[in-house]
Amino acid sequence: MTLMINRPQDAFGPLLKAWRTRKRISQLDLALDAGLSQRHVSFLETGRSKPSRYAIWQICEALEMPQAELDVMLMSAGFAPQSANTSWTTDVRDAVDTSLAHVLKGHEPFPAVSIDRIWTLQRVNDSARTFFARAGSTGQRNLLREVFQPGPLRANIRNWPEVARALFRLLDLEVARRPHDDEAKALLEELRDLPGVASAIVNRPKTPPAPVLSIEFVIDGVELKLFSLIATVGMSMDTTLDDLRIETLLPADEPTRQWFMGLREGRSAQGDQ
Repeated sequence: MTLMINRPQDAFGPLLKAWRTRKRISQLDLALDAGLSQRHVSFLETGRSKPSRYAIWQICEALEMPQAELDVMLMSAGFAPQSANTSWTTDVRDAVDTSLAHVLKGHEPFPAVSIDRIWTLQRVNDSARTFFARAGSTGQRNLLREVFQPGPLRANIRNWPEVARALFRLLDLEVARRPHDDEAKALLEELRDLPGVASAIVNRPKTPPAPVLSIEFVIDGVELKLFSLIATVGMSMDTTLDDLRIETLLPADEPTRQWFMGLREGRSAQGDQ
């Protein structure tokens, strides 16, 4: 993850004010939520007082900042980032890896992947590997680039403009959530400049959107409708885990469910040979 770390150590006040303004919360309300006095919050914003590490923790918790942004706030005040203090034991890492593998395998015969905050693939289950190959994947590790770039996969998504608009909005929200994430900002601009994307994201549907957006694929003449569920690691205190997402694709109708059941049977038959 790329963060803007070369910041002067007196940048904490402006950053605090920017976050408070973005959250539309008054100094008094922030002080109450963080367990500080309004006077202290005011002095922190103007630079008249220097924050302690504990005060930064309290403020970031009150503002519901992502772990990566907590690191930015700490560094802006001259402290080492929290991620530098995180130590992963072998047991913890193995437990996380085993749990991820269990979730992905348990979602068979439907596709499931683990991705980071900008949709870069970390691991996939067998169904996802088979499905994306048949849908026209070029092997691009970043799912957003794969979907947005002109090519076989994009061409096989029948409602691509709606899907592109929804995915672009999700990445835009991630950038708003982490304003110092240069990597996410760069990807957002890269996607915006791809052919057809600018018009797709500004055009609004003429009818009210469905409660859940289905991704409509056409593979070998067969129409498949899928919707996604995205899960995150709860109560994570580590930026790496905070970045992690598990996306599962589920059939939106019975023909799609039957298609994937047949896909599993086909893989099983090949394995028996």
